[in-house]
Amino acid sequence: MKAKPRSRSTRREVLLVGAAATGAAVARGVRGQAQPSHDDAAPARGHRFGMAIDLDRCLGCHACVVACAAENNVPPLGREVAGRTRPIHWMDMLFPHGETSIPGLGRAPLPIPCMHCERPACVKVCPVGATQLTDEGIVAQIWDRCIGCRYCMIACPYNRRYYNWSVPAWPGGDASSANPDVAMRPAGVVEKCTLCQHRIRARYERARLDEEPVSDAELRRLPACAATCPTEAITFGDLDDEESAIARLARSPRAVRLLEHLGSGPKVFYLRRSR
Repeated sequence: MKAKPRSRSTRREVLLVGAAATGAAVARGVRGQAQPSHDDAAPARGHRFGMAIDLDRCLGCHACVVACAAENNVPPLGREVAGRTRPIHWMDMLFPHGETSIPGLGRAPLPIPCMHCERPACVKVCPVGATQLTDEGIVAQIWDRCIGCRYCMIACPYNRRYYNWSVPAWPGGDASSANPDVAMRPAGVVEKCTLCQHRIRARYERARLDEEPVSDAELRRLPACAATCPTEAITFGDLDDEESAIARLARSPRAVRLLEHLGSGPKVFYLRRSR
């Protein structure tokens, strides 16, 4: 019996076979190698940013609150709107009233940013991944992805998230004073402190271009609240750098963390008053 003549492969089939072989070879060549970072401007893995607030130095002057709002485009609501809704404060100042005191901290004025927890409950409950823990230890918020379900607000034990009920409006309708480095949030999303993540990325991008490391001294006053504090009560830095100022303050016998018993691992430390 005569064998059937073998049909000639089409050009499409040849190209498909060649592409598959090339892909397999490339996959074998790079298997086991570390993949490059998708964002060269981001700090390298191993950073764990945190903040320390010295209550001996804090005056309760609200400079950090105002600086945070100006830096991150949090518009003033005005008296009328503020009377109808909850004002947004990424950095807020808590003043215990009457006989009320904060366990471990007494009745001192307390600046409160987001705690940027090691095990954030808000990340676990977000159904769309709008909030996430970055490689640098920052609990970040992707506003374009947020659907406004507010599960994160319920889960946060520190009450440090705010729902934006209205479109941001500026006095006189002029938003020219807004910071171009921070996106304006639309109505219907949750917003929060990001430890001025845009400042961190800008500093590391500049260091990458200059081929120089970022020193601890540069990080200490990098967020707007720390840069503005007149008594330098706020210190920022890398907790994984054992020689950094923030790491030394976190090891201080005066250092406490809010609601630490909940197990969320807040990375904001308060130094109790020594007076």
